Amino acid sequence: MRFLVDECTGPTVARWLRDRSHEVFSVYDEARGAADDDILDRAYSENWIVITNDRDFGEKVYRDKRPHHGVIFLRLQDERAASKISAIEKLLDAHEERLADAFVVVTETQVRFGHA
Repeated sequence: MRFLVDECTGPTVARWLRDRSHEVFSVYDEARGAADDDILDRAYSENWIVITNDRDFGEKVYRDKRPHHGVIFLRLQDERAASKISAIEKLLDAHEERLADAFVVVTETQVRFGHA
């Protein structure tokens, strides 16, 4: 799969995804400081699924009706890299085929799918 990993989600998550043969664009490594609108534009035009823990992406997708090819919003109590990786690993194992074009909210105990 193709993932654009937001800066706040971090380079460790990006490396972990690459190690599992996913194609990854890391904002932290390749476009540090990019605005959320620019990230969404790039992800949409280049067909990336965004992984973020920035709640602003929900507002942009739902309130502003910004187009996307998928957003995974990590809403975790523990925001350490290991916790993010664990949540993403569980999500991919259980729902990888459902991620395209979905807005997915992931917590430690729940996964919710929306289609904005």
